[in-house]
Amino acid sequence: MTNKIVAIQGDHPSKLNPLTDTSIFLANEIQKKKYKIFYYNPKDISIIKTKVIAKGFFIKFNYSKKKFYKILRKQNLNLLKCKFILIRQDPPFDLEYISTTYILDTIKNKVKIINNPTSIRNISEKLYSAKYQKFMPNTIFTQNISEIKNFFKKNKQVILKPVHSFGGNDIHLLSKFSFSLIKKFIKKHDFVMCQKYLPKIIKGDKRVFIINGKIAGAISRVPKKGSFLSNMSKGGKAINTNLTMTEKKISKKIAHDLINENIFLAGIDFIDQKLNGDINVTSPTGLKTLYDLSKINLAKTFWKELRA
Repeated sequence: MTNKIVAIQGDHPSKLNPLTDTSIFLANEIQKKKYKIFYYNPKDISIIKTKVIAKGFFIKFNYSKKKFYKILRKQNLNLLKCKFILIRQDPPFDLEYISTTYILDTIKNKVKIINNPTSIRNISEKLYSAKYQKFMPNTIFTQNISEIKNFFKKNKQVILKPVHSFGGNDIHLLSKFSFSLIKKFIKKHDFVMCQKYLPKIIKGDKRVFIINGKIAGAISRVPKKGSFLSNMSKGGKAINTNLTMTEKKISKKIAHDLINENIFLAGIDFIDQKLNGDINVTSPTGLKTLYDLSKINLAKTFWKELRA
């Protein structure tokens, strides 16, 4: 019989913010059902004599204490002993990330892994949105400076994003074309995403939560004064929101596609009713924030849908 163990592959808990972190929120909820939580860093997973072994520790989370977690014991664990494995580390989508998905591929038919390692390897969070460009602002994906220059001439103000970054990092608003800036940017990041700037971002974006192919909820995130970045890690403020009919229609389409790709949990973002091109499948966040705003507990929904 499968042990009641949930393994979390992620950054060390000391780096997490319990006020907003979704991994802690999910772990805290499943603890109530007497599951044990095993935590390990992506670099600490190995294949040893055909077994997938993780070097990590059993941990207990407690929101009521100043130190919100307690490491119970360190252990090398055969991940086949787990009922669920949550892949929750932040990008970048690099070779270490890809290697961990290949390792987890070897046990994905024996342990439920969220999200499916093959699927998250195949779905680039920004490039996957290329199939939805009719729902997006004008967007190109390139590392050709001439194409970026032509795009800038047509759109006047352009958002420049690395294809494989996350959390609002390394994003530039170009109001003036700078050959040197773009050259350095491409040298550092290779392929980039260029998108027409939408001024209504100052009123906030909308993060839609997708669980098991269904719209589960949404929040709005408003940038701090003088910023165009709505990410809460960049000072954005979360508020309650409702989805428009347009946003619901697009979200349902993407949710349907994602469940067919074996993506169980995802987050998609809208600005001014347009998809902004980030299909978050690696470690979608915001569930704790939604709960604090509305008392809607999507951690319960998450585990119920997994039949934990």
